[in-house]
Amino acid sequence: MSNDGVKGPENLGRRRFLTATTAVVGAVGAGFVAVPFIKSWLPSAKAKLAGAPVTADISALQEGQRLVLEWRGQPIWIVKRSKQMLEVLPTLDPRLADPKSSTDQQPAYTKNELRSIKPEISVLVGLCTHLGCAPEMVAEIKPEPFDPEWKGGYFCPCHKSRFDMAGRVFAGVPAPINLLVPPHHYENDTTIVIGVDPTGAA
Repeated sequence: MSNDGVKGPENLGRRRFLTATTAVVGAVGAGFVAVPFIKSWLPSAKAKLAGAPVTADISALQEGQRLVLEWRGQPIWIVKRSKQMLEVLPTLDPRLADPKSSTDQQPAYTKNELRSIKPEISVLVGLCTHLGCAPEMVAEIKPEPFDPEWKGGYFCPCHKSRFDMAGRVFAGVPAPINLLVPPHHYENDTTIVIGVDPTGAA
């Protein structure tokens, strides 16, 4: 019997129970402390909103195909245009609301009739500039129910806005401006980075 009147084996069992309980509670507490610490290594919601760059390999992209990425919570369309698609673009100018992209809808380095750095590669924010719907890519050059003279482009079924393969808006549709072009550059011939302007770009 111990000095406090409790038998030795029972006292030892109680100590073991208290030690184990303390260890478990301590481990759980350490876990709760560690979670915020580990989470601090991840990008914050603010950083994600600010738009960390997104890199993509476009080496497998075929003519007429679209690659969809996400940047700043927005869909980014990367489309490889065919020679025929590029040849059609200048012929559409009379039907467009802003063929020269006169307003601030793209970086200065893409302010050309193709609205791109590389002629064949189009990079656009895939949200209709009317109410932010997601237009459909209808790239084939053939008559469509919504346009018997369709030359390929993007059609928003929600409110019937239309854009050509450079993202330029047609006249007389609800969308007020052309599709936006996000900041981007090419790391090499097959790698594109969304969210960062080319080195030295104004």
